[in-house]
Amino acid sequence: MKESEHLKWISKQSELLPDFIIGGAMKSGTTTLHSILDQHPKVNLAHNELGFFDIDSIVAHPDFSFFNSQTKEWTTQSMRENSEILWEWYYSNFESKRTAGGIIGEDSTTYLSSPIAAKRIALQEKPIKMIFILRHPTSRSISNYLHALKSGRAIYNLEDTLRYNPSSILKRSMYKEQLEVYYKYLPFEQIKVVTFEDFISNTKSCVLEVSDFLGIDFSEFKESDLKIHSNKTKIPKNENLQLIRNRMLRYFGDTRYASHLPMCPSDVSGKVSFLHRLVDKIHNKVNPKQSKVKYKPNPETVAYLDAYFETYMEGLNELVNKDITSNWFK
Repeated sequence: MKESEHLKWISKQSELLPDFIIGGAMKSGTTTLHSILDQHPKVNLAHNELGFFDIDSIVAHPDFSFFNSQTKEWTTQSMRENSEILWEWYYSNFESKRTAGGIIGEDSTTYLSSPIAAKRIALQEKPIKMIFILRHPTSRSISNYLHALKSGRAIYNLEDTLRYNPSSILKRSMYKEQLEVYYKYLPFEQIKVVTFEDFISNTKSCVLEVSDFLGIDFSEFKESDLKIHSNKTKIPKNENLQLIRNRMLRYFGDTRYASHLPMCPSDVSGKVSFLHRLVDKIHNKVNPKQSKVKYKPNPETVAYLDAYFETYMEGLNELVNKDITSNWFK
């Protein structure tokens, strides 16, 4: 990164930055934690996942850039060219959230696996606190596959995805090497790590820990706040039919997920073709997504992934100063 661009990533109005960020991992309860914290009278969070500190990453956000097939030109979220627009957009997500004596935050699940995000967050004058939720890496990866399946991104079954495109579902489970970057650039006390399993089994204790970390009064939560479960998983009734649908539509543009971006062209924002909508409508009738459908992965695949992750998680406990892996790999 050129020095001039490096400086553009330093906020000139640090008081407008969030006080904390829930940085991942994806499919590990971050949406539920977001919803719970947002119930606190002194906490307000941006509505959308913003992905600001790696907004220009093609790898993290392939759908944040737009190619015009007629003009052969790209529209990107470039800090080099549009720094003022991008910063104003980022600040605007918190404008209505500020209250006297309160704190503001956001969640962007790409950050944990994004070294550039760690570096850019560390550049800020304001010490932004980071919260990471780690889930059993095998369970998280399989949940990531199901998310890709229902959202149209998966075109192979789980086993073939592991053969042909493993990084698409495994990359965000490589917690040790990802957290090493954050501990390199941020003080230890600025990072809070909790596990998904503890969060689900003892929500009250975990939220109390997070409250202490953020400096908010836990007693101001209502009992009902701790029972929120957001983003409940719904998966297609038939996996094979969903994969056929995904393959059919893989070439159709769908920019709904990126329509909130500052540099999204007005002529493509939220644009979905008629054929795309028609196929979706028919498919959803034949193969609806249901929360009662339970996905049962091949036990051999689970064992294969467990063995892989156990090797690559060595040293994680020492890094975060907390015993995590003994509950995952028994």
